[in-house]
Amino acid sequence: MSEKPAILYIDDEEANLLLFRISFEGKREVLVANSPEEGLKKLEENKDRILAVISDMHMPKMNGVQFIEKAQETVSNIPYFILSGYAFNDEIDQALQENTIQKFFTKPFDRAEIEKHLSGAA
Repeated sequence: MSEKPAILYIDDEEANLLLFRISFEGKREVLVANSPEEGLKKLEENKDRILAVISDMHMPKMNGVQFIEKAQETVSNIPYFILSGYAFNDEIDQALQENTIQKFFTKPFDRAEIEKHLSGAA
């Protein structure tokens, strides 16, 4: 297992996972999960080296905010972000106001914008 710092990205679409990994891997490892359940498992297994978590908003069984609230029970001292192709909504607004998430990013994502926020987590 790599000991590089890592970020975790959760999305139920395989193409998005691949694009994200290709875009951000390099000085850090990009761990990906295609479901909230897999994301929670990877977070638990790698909690000592994950610097940030980014989640899609719309997924089966659990949305991104619900996933993040559950993930924060395991690791609460790292930044969490939502990345979505859907519009900003009241649930995301509330999550920002309550500091459940630090930022909302839209798809297609702006690599430089996300990188700026990830660099602050390192």
